[in-house]
Amino acid sequence: MTEQRVQRRLAAILAADVVGYSALMQRAEEATYAEFERLKRELIEPSLSRHEGRLIKTTGDGALVEFASPLAAVRCAVEIQDHLASGSSPFRLRVGLNLGDVIVGQDGELYGDGINIAVRLEGIADPGSILISEKVYSEVEGKLDVGFEDRGEQQLKNISKPVRTFAVRAGAFCALSDRLSAVPPLPDKPSIAVLPFQNLSGDPEQEYFADGMVEEITTALSRFKWLFVIARNSSFTFKGRPIDIKEVGRRLGVRYVLEGSVRKAAGKVRITGQLIDAVTGAHIWADRFERDLTDVFALQDEVTVAVVSAIQPKLFQTEIAIAARRRPENLTAYDLFLRALQQFYLTTREGVAEAISLAHRALELDPRFGFVAVLAGICHMRNVLYGYAVDPQFERKEAVRLLRMALSTDADDPDTLAFAAVISAFVVGDSETEIEMADRAVALNPNSFNAWNCRGWVYIIAGQLEEAVRSFECAIRMSPVDPLLHTTLAGMGLAFIGLGRFDEAIGAGKKARRQNPSYPPTYSCLAAAFGHLGRDAEAREAAARLLEVDPAFTISARIARRGQTTSKLLTEGLRKAGLPE
Repeated sequence: MTEQRVQRRLAAILAADVVGYSALMQRAEEATYAEFERLKRELIEPSLSRHEGRLIKTTGDGALVEFASPLAAVRCAVEIQDHLASGSSPFRLRVGLNLGDVIVGQDGELYGDGINIAVRLEGIADPGSILISEKVYSEVEGKLDVGFEDRGEQQLKNISKPVRTFAVRAGAFCALSDRLSAVPPLPDKPSIAVLPFQNLSGDPEQEYFADGMVEEITTALSRFKWLFVIARNSSFTFKGRPIDIKEVGRRLGVRYVLEGSVRKAAGKVRITGQLIDAVTGAHIWADRFERDLTDVFALQDEVTVAVVSAIQPKLFQTEIAIAARRRPENLTAYDLFLRALQQFYLTTREGVAEAISLAHRALELDPRFGFVAVLAGICHMRNVLYGYAVDPQFERKEAVRLLRMALSTDADDPDTLAFAAVISAFVVGDSETEIEMADRAVALNPNSFNAWNCRGWVYIIAGQLEEAVRSFECAIRMSPVDPLLHTTLAGMGLAFIGLGRFDEAIGAGKKARRQNPSYPPTYSCLAAAFGHLGRDAEAREAAARLLEVDPAFTISARIARRGQTTSKLLTEGLRKAGLPE
């Protein structure tokens, strides 16, 4: 029996794909389909015919074409891209070109690395551009009225050796490509891109899981109004490509990049993630999560919360450090806000005063900065609550004025709403309105530590202590290392006292004390809980510490300052601890 010989030939292969075709179809399916068919009929097919290209395969929004000559292939690609760039079509193409040895199947279809390299080049080409291999470049260089940009060696997916590549620079499409690929400036707020996670399992199902998780993380981060988050479609242009983090940051115009991997083994899935400063290349955070692979969607939710809760405070801390290094004469409203936030975290008399000063300077530069207005309002409220105020009536009026100012400019921002709800709860006392605001803040961003933390305090003041505890537990889950965690733990402790759960109150109070030893409510919580349990020495020690951080403290003053947060059981516990009336 005679063995059939494999037929091979040298061919120039063009791979093309429409950028964002699926999104266009989702927005206007019939119009997109009709326009694409028109372009094929009036532009693409005639151009292929003129340059003797043979259509090998179509993939809905893409195509593979064979040319006998690499010169003809490049001319055809330039002609099509030039026409699209100078016209009004909504479509843009990515084009990859390779010259290589191919296998000819019995059905006339072509196979082999000659094809695969063209497809991979198309995948990493810029929208509206043409990317060619070195083999094509060596055949056409000097024979066409176009320029070339050396893009260096690229490690292409499933191709063993790196391929040196060149971008074609020609005509109208080149000018358009230059505009589209121009380096965008960094936004004036933190900016992040979540790159596709690598699937290290060799299991195609895990590819869908990894992509879905990246989409969930991107969505969760986009709910933070202070963050600029790159859309999934842009981040996924880097899928399957060797990447340089600094180049990714430059191309997408972001300061931070989150990347990771997924590996499945023995019924478990291991996810790693790392947050990188794309400007400096410094690693800000890295962690590993291992979970049972049961309910895939529940697992995606769980890992999303874990990742977002870890990186959100890290981003803020990094941004604060950057703002602190800037010269005072170069500070923007956002820099001043970050500096104010750093002082706000301290909860000391001096910190509150400095935060108010910085916030008002920020408002002078940007009067519509709602969150900085409400931050200043919270600080005026703190002056009353912690006994820092020289004129408590003035501080209350300022807090209310600033909360109204914030809501008039930024009523849909969850953090602004959450702070406004707390100010109103302590200073105004309209429980129905305040609960509505706090609930709306959580609905707008269920991943926000601040929204859940403020909701807890609002529910304490409303007397709904079980719901307050639930809110504080959610806040801790959202951000277990948050700079304001001491306020959450102290609030939880006060709720436990109101519920008669004194041992749990002590546990929460001790944790709050470790987080911030200068926060007055922590010692109210500990003194009252120890007092109820008859642990007199510890109650007196907590009471003494409370009088150190708040020398003007009396039980009657606390009731006047904090209203309903001073429950009957709390008042009794403070008396048992020996605090002055």
